[in-house]
Amino acid sequence: MANTEKTRYSDSELQEFKSIILEKLRIAKEELLALTRTLSNSNANGTDDTAGTYKTLEDGSATLEKEQVNQLAARQKKFIDNLEAALVRIENKTYGICRETGKLIQKERLKAVPHTTLSIEAKNKQY
Repeated sequence: MANTEKTRYSDSELQEFKSIILEKLRIAKEELLALTRTLSNSNANGTDDTAGTYKTLEDGSATLEKEQVNQLAARQKKFIDNLEAALVRIENKTYGICRETGKLIQKERLKAVPHTTLSIEAKNKQY
């Protein structure tokens, strides 16, 4: 058998990755929607009638929680953007090719992190 190294994934392999990405994208969008709903809900804990001291503590806690939810939402949005970019790479048939080494990224890595653009080799060089 000749030692011909693959330079890209086959169309059927790309379709397999596409279905994985589409499912992750669906879940990620649902999670983002849930986070967005959390942000738009007002504080319904019924603290309006509590003493001022507790109200101040509650406000601080609510602010911190809102900041954390904002960070989660931003991270989720970035994840969605990365998954959508991966779909574009599938359409262009460049999906799974490391942007540093030009070699194919291992299938196992792509299944675990389908939006990656770096092989393990290239990722380890970053550290």
